Amino acid sequence: MIDLNSKVSQSVASVPPSAIRKFFDLASEMKGVISLSIGEPDFVTPWQIREAGINSLVDGYTHYSPNSGYTNAKKAITDYIKRRYGVDYDHKSQCLITVGGSEGLDLAARALINPGDEVIIVEPCFVAYKATVLFAHGVPVIISTRQEDDFKLKAEDLEAAITDKTKYLILGYPGNPTGAVMTMEDLKPIRDVLMKHPDIIVISDELYCELNYVSDEPSSLTRFPELQDRVVMINGFSKSYAMTGFRIGYVLGPQELIAPMTKIHQYCIMSAPSMSQFAVVEAAYNCDDDVIAMRDEYNHRRRVIIKGLNDAGLECFTPSGAFYAFPSIEGLGLSSEEFCERFLMEKKVAIVPGNAFGQCGENHVRISYAASMENIKTAMERLAEFTDELRKGNQ
Repeated sequence: MIDLNSKVSQSVASVPPSAIRKFFDLASEMKGVISLSIGEPDFVTPWQIREAGINSLVDGYTHYSPNSGYTNAKKAITDYIKRRYGVDYDHKSQCLITVGGSEGLDLAARALINPGDEVIIVEPCFVAYKATVLFAHGVPVIISTRQEDDFKLKAEDLEAAITDKTKYLILGYPGNPTGAVMTMEDLKPIRDVLMKHPDIIVISDELYCELNYVSDEPSSLTRFPELQDRVVMINGFSKSYAMTGFRIGYVLGPQELIAPMTKIHQYCIMSAPSMSQFAVVEAAYNCDDDVIAMRDEYNHRRRVIIKGLNDAGLECFTPSGAFYAFPSIEGLGLSSEEFCERFLMEKKVAIVPGNAFGQCGENHVRISYAASMENIKTAMERLAEFTDELRKGNQ
């Protein structure tokens, strides 16, 4: 009998399954579990966005769209970016609509990486960064950020990681899993390093751009005119607009980079869902108030989460964006994975081990506050009980 395992690509076999899904799947098989594990808004998509999608079906838009997306949807995206970021993109040549932001990360890797090229990844980070680089036969070069630095990338660390093999840098802020935000002031030293290395491209993942609790204006390397010819923005509507199921994202950048990404998209995906693109038009033009309302509620939950972590005696950097907290569990005698497994089995609360987001995430756990206030409060009560029991057991 053929050994099918031996036929699997080594680059695929070397990447472990997502630990986020592991705990989500475990929780889904248990009764009475509170899940603070998955990075998905608990809000229903605003009605006017859903209605726009429904109306597109009624009007017969049930076919393939143009490969890069409908013109009206791309124009809505570039108009939104102009309004929010103050940056101009040509919707015809510098915008590609993708199936979620994750497709954009994959397209960037496959369009840019030759075997052996190095890609700088700032950890802890979204689990797909390293995986997409490995799938494309690139070499991840890891920069570990630290809680004492608010999980921000330091210019000296970036400089130290650059070699003559560096192809691009992946930067993801507001951050998953930490909730860290880099302000425009924080980004200036990063810009200065990049100006000394003009051959390095930046893939800027800004999916949580609207979930920023310290500034109403997005902070982004795209806002530096001197970098616009080599920054590719990965963005979408899933997190800020509660549209995860619509599977819609976009990529903005120089035409010379968007074109090869579009070529891969043509062969592998064809086009993003037509219905979702009509929903995007409504979201981009008419739903600012809905985003603000959801952000304000996340901000309220954020405060409750931080208080709950303090009550449980866990040190936690105060997140400034996204909808995650990333507390330290150091000193409790368990690895992050052991902590999450026992917390799930003993207290029926699902969270994610920090090492799922890179080795520097060990001794931390990710807690999502994209959940109801009732569930958050109950989960924090159970967390305080659990940590108290651990401390007593360690005495």
